[in-house]
Amino acid sequence: MIDLQPLAILREIERSGSLTQAADKLCLTQSAVSHAIRRFEARHGVRLWEREGRRLRLTPSGDYLLGLANRVLPQLEHGASVLEDYARGRRGAIRIGMECHPCQDWLMRVIDPFLAAWPDVDIDVTSAFQFGGLAALLGHEIDVLVTPDPIARPRLDYLPVFDYELVLAVAEAHPLAGKARVEPADLAGETLVTYPVAPERLDIYTRFLVPAGALPRRHRTVETTDLMLRLVASGRAVSATPDWLVGEVAGVRAVRLGEGIAKSIHLGIRTGPRPDYFTGFVDLARAVAL
Repeated sequence: MIDLQPLAILREIERSGSLTQAADKLCLTQSAVSHAIRRFEARHGVRLWEREGRRLRLTPSGDYLLGLANRVLPQLEHGASVLEDYARGRRGAIRIGMECHPCQDWLMRVIDPFLAAWPDVDIDVTSAFQFGGLAALLGHEIDVLVTPDPIARPRLDYLPVFDYELVLAVAEAHPLAGKARVEPADLAGETLVTYPVAPERLDIYTRFLVPAGALPRRHRTVETTDLMLRLVASGRAVSATPDWLVGEVAGVRAVRLGEGIAKSIHLGIRTGPRPDYFTGFVDLARAVAL
């Protein structure tokens, strides 16, 4: 293993032009510098320099070691800076899992200012857990879970981000569009379109239809919000939708579901100390409301 001190000595001699100035720069005595070089030479069986009067001339071994020093030392110094950033919470990564299909646009409005404020922190977003995000969060596969359905578990905290209401999205020409509110029985003849989530995880079923013993005529699923709202606008289906999405597509109107279904988006995070950039992300998320 090559000691770093001789590399630093050779680099400072090249920079300053003399052994004395190099020793001062490294906060060493001249005899300590000479001793370090002699010890290195004895260990590796090489000579690093030869004296020509009052000047030092590097040998081929010294030239090689100087080149190595100029390549390696800047990387190690950068590495030390990176570690210091990690220690101070300025560098790292946040892995985000999404259990909220329509929250992508909101999240992008959080990510843009975050990336500008924390240029050395990476962001990764995935929705591939398909509502297995809780296990991913507990298993350290993700760092943040964006969810409208927080499930209490030890070692997890849920931070509310913003509130919204689940409404029924219908076409402007739909007969239900003229109502102030709809009841479960009003959906008996409708095609209900939702994201591809099991009915037992959908509030339109668990908090509205099932308690009343009602079901829609047909239930179909689509992957994207845009397609879902376009189907609604065309009069082919109705959808239980966050109120902030109504208006994203022309020709869609919101109708209250019964007495109203209040919801909140939460950030699920593991308990314990967090780096500064993590706190910065949470603060931004809570500041960007829909």
